[in-house]
Amino acid sequence: MKALLFAAGLGERMRPLTDATPKPLLRVGGKRLIEWHLERLAAGGVREVIINIAHLAEQFPRALEDGSRYGVHITYSREGGIPLETGGGMLQALPLLGAEAFLAVNADTFTDFDFGRLPVEPRGVAELVLVDNPTQHPRGDFGVDANGRLLPFADSPGATRALTFAGIGVYRPEILHGWRSTIGGTQGARAAPPRFSLVPLLRAAISRDEIDWRHHRGFWTDVGTPLRLADLDARLRGGAA
Repeated sequence: MKALLFAAGLGERMRPLTDATPKPLLRVGGKRLIEWHLERLAAGGVREVIINIAHLAEQFPRALEDGSRYGVHITYSREGGIPLETGGGMLQALPLLGAEAFLAVNADTFTDFDFGRLPVEPRGVAELVLVDNPTQHPRGDFGVDANGRLLPFADSPGATRALTFAGIGVYRPEILHGWRSTIGGTQGARAAPPRFSLVPLLRAAISRDEIDWRHHRGFWTDVGTPLRLADLDARLRGGAA
């Protein structure tokens, strides 16, 4: 199975650190943030990794090279000066990912999730990893009903609890089929190449019961601010994560 690491974002909430360094290349616990993912993907059996890059893009191949030191082979999906967001980035990388199901991971998170636990072939178009809602995102992303069925919104009718999307999933390329009709005529969708979020496609597929999910109760954090980066660094150096 191949994997896509989303690493093209501007990291605006992490400024001024990201003025000179892309967020996935910031160091935490003695390694670059993205290196933790590469090592964990290799441990989960992934050998081919596509990394989408835009902001300060040339720093990635200089820092990571071809990925051999991590046990993977890296191919870079270059998006130009403006990131294409998760949906546009996945669409752009699709020729590199091929026709089989693939992993996709947000590179600006940290987790102890075992990527090898995800299915090689999801039942529907995707299987997502969800986590308990962190303090900075108490409302969550998706709802779950009393029978454990995933719902498209945290406050969907019938939701008995809400959980947060961990930015980890296994997808079939079919998740992008008909993306334009789902996204609508937004400015980003009309751009060339198109820029759009994956989230509306996920919500539409959840409404059709085409997405499974699993709950990760281990460690996960969205490394979105300098404070959370410093907290994670302290945890890793102290052996708490």
